Amino acid sequence: MENTRRIIIVGASSGIGNVVARDFIGMGFKVGVAARSEAPLKELRDINPDMVEYAVIDVTARDAGKRLLGLIKKLGGMDILLLASGVGFQNPSLDMGKEMNMLETNVVGFARIIATAYRYYRDCPTATTPGQIAAITSVAGTKGIGVAAGYSASKRFQQNYLEALDQLSRKQDVDVSFTDIRPGFIRTPLLDGATDYIMEMDVEYASKLIEAAVLKRKRVATVDWRWRVVTALWSMIPSCLWTRMDIGLN
Repeated sequence: MENTRRIIIVGASSGIGNVVARDFIGMGFKVGVAARSEAPLKELRDINPDMVEYAVIDVTARDAGKRLLGLIKKLGGMDILLLASGVGFQNPSLDMGKEMNMLETNVVGFARIIATAYRYYRDCPTATTPGQIAAITSVAGTKGIGVAAGYSASKRFQQNYLEALDQLSRKQDVDVSFTDIRPGFIRTPLLDGATDYIMEMDVEYASKLIEAAVLKRKRVATVDWRWRVVTALWSMIPSCLWTRMDIGLN
């Protein structure tokens, strides 16, 4: 039991986070799961009550960091954090309710959870090292997408934040690695079920690629290979041309 690895997954109530949590439980990890909804977390705990702990955490709440530290304590430590929570909309009308929802979750909430995990590895004398902080961002963070301005900007923030903390960890000699997982469209409740998105992936298929990226401690992993090609191509398009292009997501 002493050598059992411990992962905490924030955003485990549905979609990618839920599937990944189930898979890590099956791999024999000690798993901490967190989300706003308690019932799905109890279902995950019931899979293996001796190996699963849970906490209700809303990343937009001020006490989210404190609750995360409480879950780490219940689990007996944390080898890996995977942040899988997020909100996304196409919002060409720039409805401010939707924009603020995305920014509060994907920017403020993201920073709150990731910074708490970083400080845990930096300051806690009993923290397992090397630690790992992984987060699911998006290919949308690699370019500003007009119909999803708030979403793509929030994902760019996430990617830059991980990169900045990677640099900071070297300066402060903190033994932690970072994994930035950038999926394309995955068929989960996050997407509008009435819309067909380009190159959609099944959640089971995508989750296996995400899990492999975490276990291999990859610095950046684009999911899947088709999206690696797409992002490589559009990274070569200069901004003066990009802003004149009619980019759709479906």
